Amino acid sequence: MAKITRRDFVNGVLLAAGATMIPPTAYSNDFLNLLDPEYYPPSLTGLRGSHPGSYESAHQRAWAAKSDWGDIEKEDTVYDLIIVGAGISGLSAARFYQKKYGDDKKILILDNHDDFGGHAKRNEHTVDGVMKIGYGGAQTLEAPSNYGKHTMEIMDDLNVKIDEFYKAYDRSFYKDHGLNYVTYFNKETFGKDSTVACKIGHYAYVMDGVTIDVRKLDDAINDVPLSDEGRKQLLNVVNGGDDPLKDIPVGERRKYLNETLYFDVLKNNFGVTDQLVFEIVRSIPNDLASSGCDVMTCMEALYQGAPGFNIDTIHEVFGEKKDKKGDEEEPYIHHFPDGNASIARLLVRKLIPASASGNTMDDIVLTRFKYDKLDRKENKVRLRLNSTVIGVEHEGEVKQSEKVNVKYINKGKTYQVSGKNVVMACYNMMIPHVVKGLPEEQHAALRRSTKSPLVYTTVGLKNWKAWKEKKIAIASCPGNWHQIVFVDYPVSMGGYEYSANENEPIVINMIYIPYSEKHGVDPRSQFKECRAKLLGTSFDDFEKEIKSHLSGMLAGTSFNAEEDIESITVNRWSHGYSWSGTDLYEPDMRKNAKIGRKQFGRITIANSDAAARAILYAAVNEAKRAVEEIEL
Repeated sequence: MAKITRRDFVNGVLLAAGATMIPPTAYSNDFLNLLDPEYYPPSLTGLRGSHPGSYESAHQRAWAAKSDWGDIEKEDTVYDLIIVGAGISGLSAARFYQKKYGDDKKILILDNHDDFGGHAKRNEHTVDGVMKIGYGGAQTLEAPSNYGKHTMEIMDDLNVKIDEFYKAYDRSFYKDHGLNYVTYFNKETFGKDSTVACKIGHYAYVMDGVTIDVRKLDDAINDVPLSDEGRKQLLNVVNGGDDPLKDIPVGERRKYLNETLYFDVLKNNFGVTDQLVFEIVRSIPNDLASSGCDVMTCMEALYQGAPGFNIDTIHEVFGEKKDKKGDEEEPYIHHFPDGNASIARLLVRKLIPASASGNTMDDIVLTRFKYDKLDRKENKVRLRLNSTVIGVEHEGEVKQSEKVNVKYINKGKTYQVSGKNVVMACYNMMIPHVVKGLPEEQHAALRRSTKSPLVYTTVGLKNWKAWKEKKIAIASCPGNWHQIVFVDYPVSMGGYEYSANENEPIVINMIYIPYSEKHGVDPRSQFKECRAKLLGTSFDDFEKEIKSHLSGMLAGTSFNAEEDIESITVNRWSHGYSWSGTDLYEPDMRKNAKIGRKQFGRITIANSDAAARAILYAAVNEAKRAVEEIEL
């Protein structure tokens, strides 16, 4: 396994840097041949996501207010549009701009990472000579029936056929192999390793086709490694105990759920005192929730899947039937093998046709991009990676200005480029640190914008025999760093085949939502604490945790971490999902986002942060709005 630990720094940073390393004298205003033909970030393992080299200059600007960046080399070209951020919002903004003003317009897209797509990140693992695809962030086209006209405009433009996913996703896979939902309790936290075929809570992490209730919960909880009193308390909670809503008038129940702290109900209504019970319930998985149930209202906790209320009563509160027809009609299957990275790749191919071959949603899956074609002088759209923007300023007075100057750092050197208009499609909390002259109210609103930290880890395994032996499709894992672990979705597209046989290589996914060490810490403080924790955690530490986790969960099977794990990619997002606020903590975050995203002269603002909502259609909608605000 030394080959993985070496990737702590080598594969995550030096290979990416080495592929772009050229003599300083070779730089020019053309930026021709900036990337080597062998440059290919999706194949890198080790620390990815917010990888070393992607955030240091931004932190110097935001944390230390650094303003002296040395000599500046200016590019002669004045672009029609400069976009800061090559995530789905920034890429969509470029496409909307083309559709509105013509394909002949010159567009420059800058991004601080070594790959495009933002959180829509593609991971490739080569296992025994077989390339297996995973994703390091944005997972699925969630609920496409809810997409508005702007998102569907992009989907149609990219030739994405929603119905094709019904053919690509094998909905019988998990049942055919007897793979179920389990909960894993580790030795370090609970005294012994125990994998129990049960789901604690009413919400199944969305994996279409997975069997959930293999055993009766009352029986399964007997195998949970708790004290007799702890099991009694947990069983009381999952069975709904003395329903907290029973004495509350029906018309007042929603108000109660929205205003009452969930952990108070656990203590006061269910008599929970066992700290391990709190830990189990706190980490019931939902990576969109951002924080644990300890700081959620009852309503928020219920949406996350926390137990304690009669689910039929909850449906009555909202006048819903238990099994809604809409849920049956639209399963959670709209998934490319690399998640939403395929949407980013489709957008880049549309914007820069020379970068990749093909023209369908299927052929994008196995297309290998030509990164050296992204930033060519002849391109109408140029995409420049490894470029951290550290200054954006109108030339002259804002109202009379005819262009905006953008300064950025690339390979340790400072450059300036000018555009007639700029779309800031980057993390919105960085905008007040780099855009000069913002109105005070807007500046303050953008400073409040924040993201919750998150880690998506993908692991290349030589086979998944142990998973079948243990009958695991997905595991909730309280007490571990990664609270969710699952075999990848069974999707075959464009010549790519998922691993239908347990003797074949596979990618497994592990999701880590870092929480504060203490219960009850407000979400914003948790985010700050956990960002520091993530940035201070080495790949070696992640590797040890991952190997220990999988070894404990798969104990008693044929699994051997040293032999079966071929590669690990840790997609560390210290700034992960856009935060919407909660009912108890900063419920005005979406209103705050509206103030922050206001047009400022020739600068408009996109990104899902501008909606304070972490979902694809928010990113696309904000891109559309930002472009519509631009006037030539």
